[in-house]
Amino acid sequence: MDSMVQTHPSRAGESADSYLWNAWYVGALASEVGPEELFPRTLLDTSILFYRKQDGTAVAIHDRCPHRFAPLHLGTRNGDQVVCKYHGLQFDCSGQCTHSPHGNGNIPKAAVVKSFPVIERYGFLWIWMGEKEADESLLPDFGYLDNGPDTALAHTYLHVNCHYELISDNVMDLSHVDHLHGEILSTKGTLSPLMAKVRETERAVNARWVWKQTPASLLFSPHMPDPAGETHLFFDITWTPPANIQLSVGATQTKTDAPLTLENTVGQYDLHTVTPESLDTTHYFFATRRNHLLDDAAHNEHMIQILHDTFQNEDGAMLEAVHAEMRTSDFFALNPVLMSNDVAPVKVRRLLKRLKIEEQTD
Repeated sequence: MDSMVQTHPSRAGESADSYLWNAWYVGALASEVGPEELFPRTLLDTSILFYRKQDGTAVAIHDRCPHRFAPLHLGTRNGDQVVCKYHGLQFDCSGQCTHSPHGNGNIPKAAVVKSFPVIERYGFLWIWMGEKEADESLLPDFGYLDNGPDTALAHTYLHVNCHYELISDNVMDLSHVDHLHGEILSTKGTLSPLMAKVRETERAVNARWVWKQTPASLLFSPHMPDPAGETHLFFDITWTPPANIQLSVGATQTKTDAPLTLENTVGQYDLHTVTPESLDTTHYFFATRRNHLLDDAAHNEHMIQILHDTFQNEDGAMLEAVHAEMRTSDFFALNPVLMSNDVAPVKVRRLLKRLKIEEQTD
């Protein structure tokens, strides 16, 4: 018997209102999805199956056969199509069932799997999970990641047991570096007394810190003319929906009136982008491109190891503890005490809430 095709696989309960759906989320590192394998991942409480067609194009479909709901990633490939391991139904990359081995081979009209638009860019596979037509113009420009040799570029992934907005809070307010991090990233108490300069547009929030310290953190001091000397530094951080944070950081000991930018400092361009797995768990994707040690590929592994060690032992451990203590994803329902360092993360939360409300009322 035919039944209605479920157009959105998992819009049930609280999760339906907790995400901005009509947006581009990172679903995987491009390197995670190889030429042959079926790659499953849960995104926004929805099971997704990524794979590549024979021409290398990445595609994504709901990882659930509409017959008995078997995960399709347990099946096999047949060219550009996926065969369900449970009863042999075959689906193409648009989600249409193309073959049934049962009875006279009749294919029910409802034998359709939802497919999702995918863009491969900046070393990631971006997925559009909303009901509206995918809008490529809503994918921000992170083209700086593409400018330079692969030896100065690195990507990585972490899984975090916390609500995704806590990670945005963490990166938008870097005053925590004064208190949470060790010598590799230490800002030696210089950020907390400062007020970040915060700017907001219709779809972005930017925060900028400029400061000096003696010496710079171990991330930069070895690359300074005087490793123990006074150093001028900056953070420039921009959040864009649904959960992208582009962070530029640089250091210099050259005295100049020019504004601190990547062009006149030793620095790096980082992209932190997070995708909810559920309301309690998050996929954390990261890319970094530096403008120094351009030919030192081994330094990539060093930088990624620093990120993993720092996040898992410091940021991640704290965020998971915060999430467990909150027992809710509704930050403002707990009546948090807000201070000067909260301006940027609060603006991000309020902007995201406005965008979700606008989406739900369209």
